[in-house]
Amino acid sequence: MKTSTNIRKHFTHALIGLLLLASLPSIAQDYISDDYHIRTLFKTGHKASGGFAALENKFTKINGEYANMAGIYGGWYINHRFLLGVAGAAVTNNIPVPEEFSVAPGVPMSYEYGQFGLMTEYTLWSHRAVHFSIGVMNGAGFTVQYLRHDLNDDFYWNHDHDDYPKDANFFFVSEPSVRLEMNILKWLRFTPGVSYRYAYGSTAEGLSDDDISGVSYNLTLKFGKF
Repeated sequence: MKTSTNIRKHFTHALIGLLLLASLPSIAQDYISDDYHIRTLFKTGHKASGGFAALENKFTKINGEYANMAGIYGGWYINHRFLLGVAGAAVTNNIPVPEEFSVAPGVPMSYEYGQFGLMTEYTLWSHRAVHFSIGVMNGAGFTVQYLRHDLNDDFYWNHDHDDYPKDANFFFVSEPSVRLEMNILKWLRFTPGVSYRYAYGSTAEGLSDDDISGVSYNLTLKFGKF
């Protein structure tokens, strides 16, 4: 418990420190020159404020089990720096429910986890071929127990899984992130990064806030007008 709390504090402090240190030279540079010239690894060009969509995959853990999360986010990209948009992500692999927390004892239930909400992101030195961004997703998280579909599982096909209780659970989630961005093309960016998922108020059977919270390692592709 203390270890998890300390990790959260250190991660939050690191984000705040990076934002304060890195944003000052970025803002100063932006105001020195009004000529915004975006650079890429292969081409260069001029872009006005626009928008983008991002496809990402998160590698994380939930309840101590590996969790793969597929997600999407995007929105209005203001003045080549600030994103105001929405985001959503959900687990794609099996996370087994321990028998003592199952809503249907004797049945192989799985946890589903998802999140959605407001996405904000600030990009530092966006015109450079390689740069950084700092963001945060604030919104709702949810968990539910379900009988996972398996084409080779006779148990699934021989039972009416819709009749099982779901233990639906909603709570608040905040996920700050830092990313390294590479301008592959004028309309395409590759952005590996790391984030920390904070969960508050989970009442799910067998899933506390600490069980849901955790570090994510993210790979993202951004498409749009930068």
